[in-house]
Amino acid sequence: MPVARLLLRTSTINKMVSRNAFTSSKPDHSKPNMLRVGLAFGSTAFLWGLLVKQHSTDVREYKIRNGLE
Repeated sequence: MPVARLLLRTSTINKMVSRNAFTSSKPDHSKPNMLRVGLAFGSTAFLWGLLVKQHSTDVREYKIRNGLE
């Protein structure tokens, strides 16, 4: 039996035996996952808070260094 034919036969066997581990399903928008929504909005608010605080600190330091305050 030629090698090419043997490889062809093994690939068809692998396709039949294996199955896809990643199955796709449509999300159900009628009932959202509130834990994930809360974590997303909470982390966003936390990061914006850090950004505003860091900006205020940087502006205060800039004013002190340049004698504007």
